[in-house]
Amino acid sequence: MDLFEHGLQQRLRSEAPLAARMRPRTVAEFVGHAEIIGEGRLLRRAIEADRLFSSILLWGPPGSGKTTLANVIANSTRAHFATLSAVLSGLPALREEIAAAQERRALHGTRTLLFVDEVHRWNKAQQDALLPHVENGTFVLIGATTENPYFEVIGALLSRSRIFQLHALQDADIALLLERALQDALRGYGTRQVSVDPLALAHLVKVAGGDARNALNALELAVESTPPDTDGVVRINLAVAQESIQQRAVLYDKDGDAHYDTVSALIKSVRGSDPDAALFWLAKMLYAGESPRFIMRRLLILAGEDIGLADPMALVVASAAAHAFEFVGMPEGVYPLVEATLYLATAPKSNSATHYFKAQQTVMTQGAQEVPLHLRDTNRDGAKLGHGAGYIYPHERAGHHAGQQYLPAALLGTYFYRPSTEGYEVAVAERLTRWRSAQRAALGISATTEPADLDEQQILALKRQLGAGG
Repeated sequence: MDLFEHGLQQRLRSEAPLAARMRPRTVAEFVGHAEIIGEGRLLRRAIEADRLFSSILLWGPPGSGKTTLANVIANSTRAHFATLSAVLSGLPALREEIAAAQERRALHGTRTLLFVDEVHRWNKAQQDALLPHVENGTFVLIGATTENPYFEVIGALLSRSRIFQLHALQDADIALLLERALQDALRGYGTRQVSVDPLALAHLVKVAGGDARNALNALELAVESTPPDTDGVVRINLAVAQESIQQRAVLYDKDGDAHYDTVSALIKSVRGSDPDAALFWLAKMLYAGESPRFIMRRLLILAGEDIGLADPMALVVASAAAHAFEFVGMPEGVYPLVEATLYLATAPKSNSATHYFKAQQTVMTQGAQEVPLHLRDTNRDGAKLGHGAGYIYPHERAGHHAGQQYLPAALLGTYFYRPSTEGYEVAVAERLTRWRSAQRAALGISATTEPADLDEQQILALKRQLGAGG
């Protein structure tokens, strides 16, 4: 590097955003994630001893410290540290790094640590190209990803790497980083007179949502856009802070874990009869831009699966809400969506509709049994083949019920449906008990045969076949 390039680098560093200037340079400066990088932890010991010999994947949301941790490793190692961005670089750039690492190892015995940012952006072929060189020690891979590596990184690469999951930073961590930025004379605002009101600081911390970069960017905007007063002091009050970071950035990738985790929380809250939690998760999804139609579809499924006949109106309310939403749209369409959510959350619960899967399992294991003769259609072959002979029309009997055979003979006495003891199904259970008793007496069935209960995995598998579950 010549004198001019060195001067350029110095100028770029001084003009870099506050979040870039304040990146921790050593393990001691690193904030948060004590369970990973705290005193005595495996990764910290490996970094401090410069003995990071196995590849690692750093997985976490934006602003949680993945790139910062990679830079800390770069500053702590005697090995050569190379960087690639999976967004900007492809196989040609990777091949160049591989060749350089091989030459470095052969000529100087120098190890190479290769940091690949957003490694999940590389396709399978690009990730495959890493494998032999990770395996033979050409370089140690440090991959960073905001996506679940178990889904986005190929299995062969996963098996050769140690995964460290970084979560959003705690409020105390964000506050510490902001205080450092205000006091640091070299990289922050330590040489300037900046006064931040405690309420303003608390607002920046809270709204940052655990994202250090978001918090530091907001502080920089507040300081740089606020003129000093007559005393030369830049005063950041709550109003300035609110303008600098008006909206919390909600982590919600519609194709990632945050999406599925949040909708799971909504459904489980409704199923668990907690309307307050249900409203919170609903608000988060809508705030993050989730499609209301997607939410309505999930509520319609829940009305049948988790409430069923305990409250038959649940499906009616959910269907009406979906219909109303199509007429109204957002933002006012939130009202039918909220009404459906609250109704379902406060309704009695029954999953008796899932008894269908017991019948489906019986069909799969015992085959499609023939329809009893008296239940067959009489319009075409009734006269010639005797179809329908012996059928009893229930409306001609007392109570509009006839104790006749409806199941195939091999399944007589098998009961798939068992009403719950909740809501409307209490009345259903009372009627069904009488009808089943009369049917057993008429058919001479002395005992009932209960089908074996399916375990949770079997039910989920059958739901997937139906196309309703997951």
